[in-house]
Amino acid sequence: MVKNSKPVIAVDIGGTKISTALFSADGKMRANTVCPTSASEGVNAVIERLLTVIEDILTQNKLTPPKIDAISIACAGGINTAKGIVVTPSPHLPGWTGLPLAAIIKKKTGVVTYVLNDASAAALGEQRFGVGKGVKNLVLFTVGTGIGGGIITDGKLYLGARGGAGEFGHMTVETQGLKCGCGNIGCLEMYASGTALVNDVLGRLRSGQKSSLLDMAKGDLTKITAKIVDDAARRDDKLAQEAIVQMAYYLGVGMVNVVNIFNPEMVVISGGMAALGEVLIAPGRMMVEKRSFSINAQAARVVIGSLGNEAGVYGAAAYAFDVRRAK
Repeated sequence: MVKNSKPVIAVDIGGTKISTALFSADGKMRANTVCPTSASEGVNAVIERLLTVIEDILTQNKLTPPKIDAISIACAGGINTAKGIVVTPSPHLPGWTGLPLAAIIKKKTGVVTYVLNDASAAALGEQRFGVGKGVKNLVLFTVGTGIGGGIITDGKLYLGARGGAGEFGHMTVETQGLKCGCGNIGCLEMYASGTALVNDVLGRLRSGQKSSLLDMAKGDLTKITAKIVDDAARRDDKLAQEAIVQMAYYLGVGMVNVVNIFNPEMVVISGGMAALGEVLIAPGRMMVEKRSFSINAQAARVVIGSLGNEAGVYGAAAYAFDVRRAK
């Protein structure tokens, strides 16, 4: 990290929580806090909550807005990074369509503000501070409720023409498959996300397959989560294990496609489902080795991210430092 004269504030806005951190000019996280997003309260309420958190973190560290070089926000959804606009929001952020988030925060704080996609930020975070530190060509899959992606080429974050690059969850893996929330058919997200895993398990249970999951959920299918499926699989529940194997298979298909397109040195798996560990990524690693074009397969290492839930704020901070350094 090239030193700047002032610190930055980095924010990661997700469907359930807002993570905010203060990074000093040497790229070190000096303070951080987490608060609920509570997106159901509306856009204005979320923005006011974010502004309050920013003010609190400044006050606690005896700083004022003029002492901050930038505010950098990682946000779920399709982001026009150049303009700082949430073009197509995450389903978990209703009402954010076309929201000029960067302009709003800059007007309220007086501090230059950037906005980028959260998965792109996570990729940059892992490349600068995490498991991919020093790797010049890296791709990252965030596997959680949905699937996102980020791309690092020649040491730089690749965003595409308008900031929409890296939507790995919406590559087609089944041409006659399930309809995705994006409107497309057969998206990877419908087969390899946490939501897909739960839906697959529910379908198996409703078809009459036996499983300890019913007891674990006390007979209430609405209580079954990806975490419960993972727990059942670790207790040798056959249904849970088969569902995870299928999820891992489709994630492997996605990895092969991306590895063949970008020829990365590293494929990072991040997000909540990364907690499954090797049971999730080992099949994908094997598929990359067997099905990717040989020159690409030989280069790619498949690993779990090391920054966990903090990858987004680290990446947002790195993005701000990069942009400010270039000016």
